Order: sequence, then structure tokens, then C-alpha cells
Amino acid sequence: MLKQRIITAIILLIVLLGALFAPGHQAFSLLMALAIACAGWEWARLSGFSGMANILWALLAVAGCLLMGLAGWQLQASNASTALITLVSLLWLLSTPWLLRAGVPVWQRIPRWLRMTAGLLVLWATWLAIVQLLAQHGPWYLLSAMALVWVADIAAYFCGRAFGKRKLAPSISPGKSWAGAIGGALFVQLFALSCAWLTTPEQTVYANLAARSHLVIMLLAVLLLTVMSVTGDLVESLIKRSAGLKDSSQLLPGHGGVLDRIDALLPVMPITLALLLWLS
Repeated sequence: MLKQRIITAIILLIVLLGALFAPGHQAFSLLMALAIACAGWEWARLSGFSGMANILWALLAVAGCLLMGLAGWQLQASNASTALITLVSLLWLLSTPWLLRAGVPVWQRIPRWLRMTAGLLVLWATWLAIVQLLAQHGPWYLLSAMALVWVADIAAYFCGRAFGKRKLAPSISPGKSWAGAIGGALFVQLFALSCAWLTTPEQTVYANLAARSHLVIMLLAVLLLTVMSVTGDLVESLIKRSAGLKDSSQLLPGHGGVLDRIDALLPVMPITLALLLWLS
């Protein structure tokens, strides 16, 4: 299992970095659209659909990405793209406290069409945010935004193993602890401060946020993003438990599904772009 996991991770890393640093942004945009199609198929599966319906939802997910790309939404902020990013950011900020408080059973009480509508909006906004950050700022800037999730996840793992006793959400994700969440947040703050001091606004999102507002505002924004990173993970765990599944799929051998790998990015990327738009 570990060998399979490592092999899959190496292949994914090579493909992702190759597309990310390829000239222009078209290759990476198409790769992300493919990932969104897979995530759309998984979201439909977790929402209770099956067979051809899942494939149709996947096609609708990728079609939305391609239409946004053809319209040039990734090249500059328009009223339509800003509305989508703002809507999805507010959806995450306002709905997830209710979802997590209500617990696992609540997902099945939401109509399937509403679950899929929300899922498509979330996936489209994630694609748009990732591709827009790349197209407008470059690969290192995008990586700096995505690194928040990785730093939070790695730090939470080690802090949780060392100090974690009190569970964060035992009925949803028993492996998460308050110590892990707090440790992850602290390390992300250190990471963001380092980027703000050592890089320029053109190089990292943290230096950009600090330049647009104030260092304290940047740190508060980073704290919000860290909380939403954990929230994204918890929401996907809630959905999987409601569906009675351990993984969103087996598309990535040793890693589960695409949603299992991008769950924390789903709220973080749109809200990152929203913060940049609001602060501008």
C-alpha cells in the first residue's frame, strides 16, 4: 500500500509540476479541468447518484470550466467571475458552521439537486481561482497560496501526534485534534510572516495581502484561510460518512479520490481570491 501510494504521488507531482511550469497557463488549466471533472463525478457519487447520471454531472463540471476559460474569466476579474467567487466564498463561510454543527445525518436531508448545485458551484469557483491566480501572477504565487493547506496539514499531523488528546470533531473525523488544528494554524502564521518579510507582493499571496492592507490584516486573513482549510477537510469527511464511504473514489491508487486530495483547497482557493479582490 505504501509503495503504491508513493508511486502515485511521484507521478502526480511530475504531471502537476510539468503542467504548472509549462509556457502559458493552458496546459495547467486543462489539467485542472480534468481534475474538476473527476471531482464532479465523485461529488455526484457521494450525493447519491449513480451510473450515467454521475458521468453527466462530470461532463457538466468540466463544461463549466471550459466555458469560463473560453470567456477569458481567468485572465481578468469580471463582474461575472467576481460574483461566482464571492457567492461560493459566502456559501463556505455561512453554511459550513451549520453543516458541522448539524453533523453527519444532515447531508442526506438536503435534496440531491441542491447538493449537486452547490458542488458544481464550489468546483467551478475552485478551478477559476486556481487558474486565475496562475494566469495573473505566475506559478510561484499560486504555489504560495496552495502551500497554506500543505503547511497546515503537515504541522497538524505532527502536532496532533505529539500533543493531541482532545478530539476536534470525533463524530466526523476522529483523527483530528484541537492540538493539531492549533499547531497547524501557528505554523501557517510563521510561514505567512516569513513570506511577507522575505518576498515581494508579486511573488507570494501573503506579501501581496500585507501590501494591500496591513500585516495584522494579512495574519487575520491567513487565520481565516487556515480555519477554512480544516473546514474543507471536515465537510468532505462528513459527506463521506453520510454516504458510508471511506474514500471519495479509488481513482488515485493509494490516495483514494480526487476530492480526498483537494478537499481543503475547495474553500481556501476561492476565499483567497475573494480576499484579494475585496482588498483591492
